[in-house]
Amino acid sequence: MADSENPDARKLLPDEIYHAVRPGTALLRLETTHARGGILDGAWWPRSREIGAELPSLLAALSEHLGPVTRVGLDASAWEELPTRLIVDDRVVHIDSFPVGDDTVLITRGDRDHFSLLVVPPYASHDEACAAMARAVRADNVTPAEQILVETSTDTRPRT
Repeated sequence: MADSENPDARKLLPDEIYHAVRPGTALLRLETTHARGGILDGAWWPRSREIGAELPSLLAALSEHLGPVTRVGLDASAWEELPTRLIVDDRVVHIDSFPVGDDTVLITRGDRDHFSLLVVPPYASHDEACAAMARAVRADNVTPAEQILVETSTDTRPRT
């Protein structure tokens, strides 16, 4: 039976994308905040909680599609040793940290153009991460990041 005929079929990414997803991958729906219909603009699965090692590659990938990123907002409790700024592609990117616990990273391009990404925990299994990321990038998603992680069983282990 085809997935479209099975009402219980999991709505995941097509197989060729599903198998390619690995830690460090950013799946993005890149729309400005003025036009987006969902809560999240994408998802990111870092390899660790060391922001200095993880964030530069994400910002380089985002800058390629969005242009220069000026600011990043992070949950202070989710990352180790948060700097106040990073240099990415010879540009200063300011890092804002707040104790929000909302499982997202907020990317700012220019002065007011924001993109919100679900952050999949580094310890997530491949299947958990793929399910959470697929949910986050759906254009009609209205489920908050924290709830996506709970519903995809990605949020079952304590944060370190």
